[in-house]
Amino acid sequence: MPILDSTYKPPFFFKNGFVATVYSGLFRKVALQQVRERITLSDGDFLDLDWSFSKEKATELIILLHGLEGHAQRPYVTAAAKLFNGNGVDAVCVNFRGCSGEDNLLYRSYHSGATDDLEAVVTHAISNKNYSKIYLKGISLGGNLILKYLGERNNLPQEIKAAIAVSVPCYLYGSAKELHAFKNTLFHDRFKRHLVNRLKIKQKKFTNELSAEAIASIKTLYDFDNVYTAKAHGFKNAEAYYEACSSLQFLPNIKTPTLIINALNDSFLSPECYPVKEAKNNPNLYLEMPKHGGHMGFIAKHNCYYNEKRALEFIKEHA
Repeated sequence: MPILDSTYKPPFFFKNGFVATVYSGLFRKVALQQVRERITLSDGDFLDLDWSFSKEKATELIILLHGLEGHAQRPYVTAAAKLFNGNGVDAVCVNFRGCSGEDNLLYRSYHSGATDDLEAVVTHAISNKNYSKIYLKGISLGGNLILKYLGERNNLPQEIKAAIAVSVPCYLYGSAKELHAFKNTLFHDRFKRHLVNRLKIKQKKFTNELSAEAIASIKTLYDFDNVYTAKAHGFKNAEAYYEACSSLQFLPNIKTPTLIINALNDSFLSPECYPVKEAKNNPNLYLEMPKHGGHMGFIAKHNCYYNEKRALEFIKEHA
């Protein structure tokens, strides 16, 4: 499809991508009542799903995926859930493995390409909850996972009607390089600290798989992916993980109406993360590149962000 013109105009102070990103990540608050359900996966591990519901009995569901080191209570997922609930759509916010406040059971956890876990949630929603229309929305890592899921499979459930991916690092190697740049030092160090702290907890249960010395060697996010992410999930090294799991290569195969919203001032994204060619050549792929918004920082009035309103508009067009 042609590239979409964006109408997003942030409040003046939030035109700065860094300010928009930090404010949205640290200061935004959203109140939402959720009900937790635990499902067992085929490998014996579990996922915790946090549900919220429309006032009326709904036949439509939006599945919401968080980003790196997020969880299902982060405002960027609960705000979308709240908006959709108010428009007759139930919502389930997925906690990736190990992200619900309790470490998962296996040595493996989650990563940018773990689409089998998304497939398990979709199957559960269709088979056990009887939803007839399902929409997908992912932020950052969760967006990459959704795009990969849609593009790597030949046969998707007919219930999946549309998808939205926001602030997506669809070229993981390029995005990793950006995160290691000086401009992103604060974000890089925060992510690394959280990931290493969780890995220390996991190491106590899996001493044969991971040594304290290996953890001590982790100085960067690349080191983390090389020491843990790649090896725990069957990849040779970090580069092999980035190559296999980048959704960019799967975009030409997407047959579900899909909207990508990536801000041009998102400091986490490399030039390859703006898939203009792929969008122009795929009638199912819509690309919107607002000038502002930073990373997940599309601030708008009444605490309802631009990307959330656009997601609702998009699914109404393609329901």
